[in-house]
Amino acid sequence: MMTHGGTAHTGREDRGGLRTTLAGLTTRGRSFLAAGIAAAICAYVLGQGDLLRVGLLLAALPLVCAAVLHRTRYRVAGSRRLSPSRVPAGSEARVHLRMENVSRLSTGLLMLQDRVPYVLGPRPRFVLDRVEAGGRREVSYRVRSDLRGRYPLGPLQLRLTDPFGMCELTRSFSAYDTLTVIPRVEPLPPVRLTGEAKGYGDGRQRSLALAGEDDVIPRGYRHGDDLRRVHWRSTARYGELMVRREEQPQRARCTVLLDTRGIAFQGAGPDSAFEWAVAGVASTLVHMLERGFSVRLLTDTGSSVPGEGAEGFAGASQESADAAGLMMDTLAVIDHSEGMGLSRAYEVLRGGNEGLLVAFFGDLDEEQAALAAKMSRRSGGALAFLLDSDTWGREPADVPGSPDQSEERLRTLREAGWTALLVPRGVSLTELWREADRQRTGVGAVSGAEGPS
Repeated sequence: MMTHGGTAHTGREDRGGLRTTLAGLTTRGRSFLAAGIAAAICAYVLGQGDLLRVGLLLAALPLVCAAVLHRTRYRVAGSRRLSPSRVPAGSEARVHLRMENVSRLSTGLLMLQDRVPYVLGPRPRFVLDRVEAGGRREVSYRVRSDLRGRYPLGPLQLRLTDPFGMCELTRSFSAYDTLTVIPRVEPLPPVRLTGEAKGYGDGRQRSLALAGEDDVIPRGYRHGDDLRRVHWRSTARYGELMVRREEQPQRARCTVLLDTRGIAFQGAGPDSAFEWAVAGVASTLVHMLERGFSVRLLTDTGSSVPGEGAEGFAGASQESADAAGLMMDTLAVIDHSEGMGLSRAYEVLRGGNEGLLVAFFGDLDEEQAALAAKMSRRSGGALAFLLDSDTWGREPADVPGSPDQSEERLRTLREAGWTALLVPRGVSLTELWREADRQRTGVGAVSGAEGPS
C-alpha cells in the first residue's frame, strides 16, 4: 500500500498567466468568440447597432468566463493510494484517489484524470461536481497487467471548467506512484529434493532447529543456561561455573540460477519461455524461503540481488517476507542479458558454498551444457529445468545440431549428477517438481536424504 499526495493551485500565480487561460478556451468558447467578432464587423459595415451589441455580448462571454476562471483561487489537495503496491502478473490492483478542497471557496465542476501506462488499461477519467469548502471526494479504479515490470502512475491531472463550458484549465500534481507487477508464484509441494551438504558421514543434513555437536571449548555460565550443560571439569579448573558451548546450527542453503541470455530464449510476451522461467524462479525462491533455507538468486551474468548476504537471504525469520519482496522486485524488472555463456555464473558457484542448486536453463549448446554440468560439483544436490525449444515456438531450422539435441543436453547434465528435466510448453512447475522427486527416488540423481523441502 502506497500513498502520495500534493496540492494543486489555481489562480493568477499559475505559470503562463492569462495567456495560458485564453489558450484553454474550448471549442464552444472559440466559436462564441469568432461569432461575436464576425457579428461586430458586420454590424460596423452595415451600421446595425443592435447587431453590434449582440456581437459584443457573444465575444465577451468566453472572455469573461476565462477571466473569472483565471482569477479563481482554488487550493485542491490530492492523494493516491495503491492497494496493493506489489501485485502478481494477471492480478488486479485498486488505485484510490482522494481530492480535498482546502480553500475557502467552493469549486466548480472538476474533471479528474490520472496518467497510467497503456499496458495497465485505459486512462481513468472522473467528473466531480461542486466540492464545498473543506469537502472531499474519493474515487477509485482498477489496473491490471499480464506483463511484469514497474509502472509509474501519475501525475494526477485536474481540469477546471466554467459553468458555461467556455474555458478549461489543467493543473497537475507533482507526485506519482509506482506499481510493481511481479511474476506469478506457483505453490510447490514439499517433496524431498534437498541434496546433502558434502562431508557428513551419516548422509543427512543437520536439522535447522537442533544444535550441533558440543564444542570442546567451554564458556562462562550465563543466566538462563541449562544446568545440565555445566562442564564440571572446567568449573573446577577455573573456579566458576562453566557450560559446554553449542556450535551454531547450520542453515541449509539453496542457490537458484536463472539463465537470462537473449540467445537462449525465443519469443516474447506473458506466455513466452523466458517468462515461464522467471515465474519458476520466483516460485522456487518463495518455496525455499518458507522452508527455512538461506536462498540466493543468481543469473548467468554472475549478479545477484542487491543487499543479500554472502549466503543469501535467510528464511524462517522475520526478514524472510522482506527478502522475498526484494527478490520479487528484482525479478519484476529482470530482462535478457547480452551474454553468450554461463562462465560468470560458473565462477561464482565454483568459489561459493555448498548446498542445493536449482537452475532454469534456456537453450544450451554443447559447450554451455558441459559448463553447466560442472556446476554441480560444489553443490549438495542439483536440479535443472531445461527449455524444450521445439515446443516453445522455435522452428526446427533455427536449432543447430541434430533433432535430439535437447536429449543430449539432458544426458550430459544427468551424467554429471544433475536431476535434469525437459520443460515442454504448457507444463506446470508443480508437475515438474513432483517428477523431479520421482526421478531422484528412482535414479538417485540428487543425493541426500530428507531435509527441509
